[in-house]
Amino acid sequence: MASPLLRTVSTTSTDYWNDSCSIEELTYAISHGAVGATTNPNIVLNVLNKEMHLWEDRIRAIIAENPTWSESEVTWKLIEEMAVRGADLLQPTFERNSGRKGRLSIQTNPMFYRNCEAIVAQARHFAELAPNMQVKMPVTAAGVMAVEESTYHGINVNATVSFTVPQAIAVAEAVERGLNRRAAEGKDVSNMRPVCTIMIGRTDDWMKVVAKRDGIHVDPVALDWAGIAVFKNAYRIWQERGYRVRLLAAAYRHLGHWSELIGGDVVLTIPYEWQLKINSSDIPVMARMQNAVEARLIDELYAKIPDFRRAYDPDGMKAAEFDSYGATVRTLRAFISAVHDLNGVIRDFMLPNPDVR
Repeated sequence: MASPLLRTVSTTSTDYWNDSCSIEELTYAISHGAVGATTNPNIVLNVLNKEMHLWEDRIRAIIAENPTWSESEVTWKLIEEMAVRGADLLQPTFERNSGRKGRLSIQTNPMFYRNCEAIVAQARHFAELAPNMQVKMPVTAAGVMAVEESTYHGINVNATVSFTVPQAIAVAEAVERGLNRRAAEGKDVSNMRPVCTIMIGRTDDWMKVVAKRDGIHVDPVALDWAGIAVFKNAYRIWQERGYRVRLLAAAYRHLGHWSELIGGDVVLTIPYEWQLKINSSDIPVMARMQNAVEARLIDELYAKIPDFRRAYDPDGMKAAEFDSYGATVRTLRAFISAVHDLNGVIRDFMLPNPDVR
């Protein structure tokens, strides 16, 4: 019998991607129906930790080939090459689906989160690395502007560091503006497949942090439904408004983050370890996207946690507030720290510790 993930993609309109550029993990995912993949600094760091044997010779070669480069330049060259290798694995899927599927998402430098011009410049460079490259950028105030500009330049964007309905709507509107500007100038939009991520597990995480920090007593069951509730509310709005950007769910914390979204015309980007859990589960593969989250759970969150209201309501935040939203800050800090850690890995190649043989 086909695996649950393969049945998900073969019997519904839901796609799934591998949440990693790991060659071993992506190979497994493709064999179970994955039609895309994504990366971020944390993912790249984890891939290096798992597959250093595949990359250490290349790291040394990059350093030798570029004698004046800093560790940061070497790091980003390595990130690019890891993304290209993953994109190569997805190229047959890309060609088989005439460019509608089969893309790999590479993330712009999270340190650029305040700088639209820097994000767009790096996005334009990344988009040239492979024909099936998709470019991730954060849903900060500057990032929303970068989404529009990158879309206008023909780049397939993947908006990330996004946890809320207002962020997702801001992305959708930015993509529409970018696509319309292209079309008005007679530029092709037929191969544009933008996506907007909602990191539903990190939405859950933030509600739990707020509840603990502020001494808010909330039904713990409700806290595990916060991200799903936000995602389903965004999807309902998508159905009403007909946005051309596709929603994507990320940051898995439990199997409901897969099972409750089956049947939607969405993408689920799933870490390898969660793919294994899903494929070994006995949860029936059936459409559930249309099933509303229990009203009592939403009411509990809505009444007690102000940041849930900000996440759930379409007008819960303005773009100027995105940068300071708790989940955004936590995630940006994690991504920036991962870049520093990656630089540290490269430093150990460039300047090995003389105290250790």
